[in-house]
Amino acid sequence: MTATGHRVAAQAWDDALAQSIIARHQTLDGPLLPILHALQERFGYVDARAVPAIAEALNLSRADVHGVVSFYHDYRAEPAGQHVLKLCRAEACQSMGSERLALELERALGIRFGETTPDGRVTLEAVYCLGNCALSPAAVIDGKLYGRIDAARAVGLVRGAVQ
Repeated sequence: MTATGHRVAAQAWDDALAQSIIARHQTLDGPLLPILHALQERFGYVDARAVPAIAEALNLSRADVHGVVSFYHDYRAEPAGQHVLKLCRAEACQSMGSERLALELERALGIRFGETTPDGRVTLEAVYCLGNCALSPAAVIDGKLYGRIDAARAVGLVRGAVQ
């Protein structure tokens, strides 16, 4: 996804291109997050091979870089599916049935949270607050927010997205 919410076709990981992205951003103030965002936007994920390259360029430890990558849920260690469904599992959405919805989505898609369907079409992710509590349960499908979602609607939206 770009900042405008449009899905960008990810490119296969390329160490030389990743290195040029790191070099282009390393002189910014606080360059770590901009580098990670740029890598994620270009490749759709941050490959583990980027961690030592970033650490060296920014004079950080590999543990520091890995800690940031693993802390923020929007950074991926591997490519996501063609479509991403994020279901809010925070308290307000839980009180409105998101846990039941989560089970129904896992069953309908044949995957668990944090996984991608075998055909690579859908990735299912948990998030903990989309800021849409008044319309819970809430979900985001390919960057578009939906409220008062139920299993039939969520599965229908996903099926519509993958056709």
